Amino acid sequence: MYKHLFFDLDHTLWDFDRNSAESIAELYEQHKLGELGIESPESFAETFISVNRKLWRAYDLNEITHAYIRENRFPLVFEALGLADTSGLPDLNEGYLSLLPRKAHLTEAARDLLDHLHGRYEMHIITNGFDEIQAVKLASSDIAHYFTHVVTNGSAGGHKKPDPRIFEFALARAGATVQESLMIGDNHEADILGAQGVGLDTVFYNPKSEVVDVKPTYEIRHWQELIDIL
Repeated sequence: MYKHLFFDLDHTLWDFDRNSAESIAELYEQHKLGELGIESPESFAETFISVNRKLWRAYDLNEITHAYIRENRFPLVFEALGLADTSGLPDLNEGYLSLLPRKAHLTEAARDLLDHLHGRYEMHIITNGFDEIQAVKLASSDIAHYFTHVVTNGSAGGHKKPDPRIFEFALARAGATVQESLMIGDNHEADILGAQGVGLDTVFYNPKSEVVDVKPTYEIRHWQELIDIL
């Protein structure tokens, strides 16, 4: 039935939270942030992940820009940790963007999934991430070779999920029809509702059992379930 599989990258195949936590812990040690009163690398990472997730959600809703995320996420993290005066604190974003994409952790059993599907389906990526950062992530985790096309908001003319135009662009680039294609992602609004907007069947990768109102075509908690579906 399906010939083309379109995957989200961050949180779906590439373990963003684990890779991010490792990068944040390294920054914590490099910049001696414990001396500023930040209790631990774990608390720093936890706060960062929470703030960063909210910013990316706002970005998906067109409320803020990429530039806003880059410029403001660490000041917002410091503020959330109770550091009122951040004027003397280092700009950590450049270091973070250098460390993060070189991390290689994938979500549980993701590599086994890709190995199984490789050669059976044409596989592609649709991501809202920064173009240059996503390319390094794919190379660092050694999964770029699985995918025929990688579509970012940059390559899609500035359109990003859940905008239907990025899905239409990805389908056209792949030479795929809606009927023979399946979108797989962890973000219900961006990946699932966005893909449904152009008529695509969807797989909601939902390992944390998030409750949603609008149902996808399929919902899974582990990658073996996708193999079973296909």
